[in-house]
Amino acid sequence: MKKAFDEVSIKCSKIVTKHYSTSFSLAVKMLDKSIRNAIYSIYGFVRFSDEIVDSFHEYDKEALINDFEKDYYRALESRISLNPILNSFQHTVKEYEIDNDLIQAFLTSMKLDLKKSEYTDTEYNEYIYGSADVVGLMCLKVFVKGNQEKYDSLKESAMKLGSAFQKVNFLRDLKDDYEELNRSYFPNIDVKNLNNESKKMIIQEIEEDFKNALIGIKKLPKDAKFGVYTAYIYYLSLLKKLKRTPAEEIIKTRIRISNTFKILLLIKSFVTYKAKLI
Repeated sequence: MKKAFDEVSIKCSKIVTKHYSTSFSLAVKMLDKSIRNAIYSIYGFVRFSDEIVDSFHEYDKEALINDFEKDYYRALESRISLNPILNSFQHTVKEYEIDNDLIQAFLTSMKLDLKKSEYTDTEYNEYIYGSADVVGLMCLKVFVKGNQEKYDSLKESAMKLGSAFQKVNFLRDLKDDYEELNRSYFPNIDVKNLNNESKKMIIQEIEEDFKNALIGIKKLPKDAKFGVYTAYIYYLSLLKKLKRTPAEEIIKTRIRISNTFKILLLIKSFVTYKAKLI
């Protein structure tokens, strides 16, 4: 029975989420059970795409990402794939009517990582939209469960949250992106000579994204609000740690938040949520 294979597929997406991101996995657990699997499937798809362009240096990455894209569309058309990650994702796309434009924008940004090393302001904004904003919109499709009016009203905030998360990742991974992948996402920033003034400008931009994102989080359906708020608090705390860290230190090491502190953040988020402060 295909039901058994579908169950195995979503378990694979869940394993991918837990293996690659303990913080995101923790946030997904705070979502209502009815929508967790869909979010796992979205994460599995975007994670594998990202892995292709970031990690598989010994292989033809362009061929791999193109094959991955073709396999996805075959899965969408036939409603099955022997790649469990694609099998679970195509189910979510069908069930929640995720627009193909979002998926195409994401894959376009992933392919840019194969050849782009620096970005202008316009290219940076386009990359952020494709790599992060659309992921927020995919998740929003799941959160609103077909309510188009709700989706439209929360769309801007979902994109801002995606932007904030991605920009925090860029700042945290500045060293690895530059030294290992030869990439510099922030326009007009000299990574090798990052100073506190440049860092301050980046931080202020991200803080504005977080501010606008919180407006939408407060209006999310109950099934999704606590889980999304948990992720918001984690990334906001990571941003605060980056803000306290001198620029010269950021370009030398990857800033992290300990698992113990993540649990404390979860408790803080739960207290705030239960007190109905969001």
